[in-house]
Amino acid sequence: MAGEDKQERRKLMRVTTSDISLDSLLTGQLRFLSRYYDVVGVAADSGRMDLVREREGVRCVDVPMHREISLSADLASLFALIRLMRRERPWCVHANTPKGSLLAMAAAMLTRVPHRIYYVTGLRYQGAHGVMRLLLMTMERLTCLMANKVIPEGEGVKRTLQRDHITHRSLSVIRYGNINGIDSARFSPEAVAESREKLRAQYGFGPDDIVFIFIGRICRDKGVDELAAAVRDITAGEKRCRLLLVGSFEDRQNPVSADSRAFLLSSPAVTYVGQQEDVRPFLKAADALVLPSYREGFPNVVLQGGAMGLPCIVTDINGCNEEIADHVNGLIVPAPLESPDMEQRLREAMLTLTRDKALRLRLASQARDMVTSRYEQKDVWEALLAMYRSL
Repeated sequence: MAGEDKQERRKLMRVTTSDISLDSLLTGQLRFLSRYYDVVGVAADSGRMDLVREREGVRCVDVPMHREISLSADLASLFALIRLMRRERPWCVHANTPKGSLLAMAAAMLTRVPHRIYYVTGLRYQGAHGVMRLLLMTMERLTCLMANKVIPEGEGVKRTLQRDHITHRSLSVIRYGNINGIDSARFSPEAVAESREKLRAQYGFGPDDIVFIFIGRICRDKGVDELAAAVRDITAGEKRCRLLLVGSFEDRQNPVSADSRAFLLSSPAVTYVGQQEDVRPFLKAADALVLPSYREGFPNVVLQGGAMGLPCIVTDINGCNEEIADHVNGLIVPAPLESPDMEQRLREAMLTLTRDKALRLRLASQARDMVTSRYEQKDVWEALLAMYRSL
């Protein structure tokens, strides 16, 4: 037992680009792991670091890092990570988020950290073209090369890494995928005190309205232009269809068209509520979730919607087509970049769920079980712990 205790108190460093990722992507996970390891969270402090420290009960270190490429800033971040790792001497550095992982794997390799884990949650190069795509692919290859263990978040990410020759390492997904799983006790209709009827009335929805909810960054890559066009067409003839829009508009990177933005902010069929810390009341008020995204790693919002008992309409892309089985707990439409009729298929799927109550209720009845049987948070954490113990 003494030997096991000594091993289990080794220092585990978790690195993300920003404390937003530590806060939102790894909720509860760091506290769980701190029962077995000396956990240190590393990220750029944008104002949430104290919250993470208090909630997770672990040490957190501020290392300025930026999502965008900047040679001078990135070198400064690299040197700061090297100094930190020389001082802390971690047994394992485990990183996710593209920029943070590249810098963390480089620093860990240069300081001879024994175990360097890159958890691949998304591939930014999939949305890029030309020189930028080549640069981002090269960054991914370097990150995988400097790591000595690469973990794809899902089977789709795994296939993409292999197909694009990003790495030739042996790859395996932890359980069914997803970085942190879902707390099904928190994400359940019963966990929201207000009744569904009260919430719907509060947001302006009538008892006969069929409410589709979108949660996420409001930008082109999330398929919001296609979603806006679909809602515009459907509501011209089907007045019961409503869209509940949760998130913030991106103005600099891949913004939606001016026409889409104007429609989403002015149409009586759309209720825009902005960014929300707690999305559960909005999910409880909705009838179905829609995510017509161009690319994902393994989207948490689909798990959240499913756990709240919502059928989901998703595109046939990484992660989404692992969380949703077509006509079982949701509907799958063609990937936007692979099908010229994606917008039409999205419109047809939304219209089907609007008009076919029996189908909608059947998909909803299976949505929560599909999530809890595969992605329960405690099961994901235990599988992650088993991976660490196998190193």
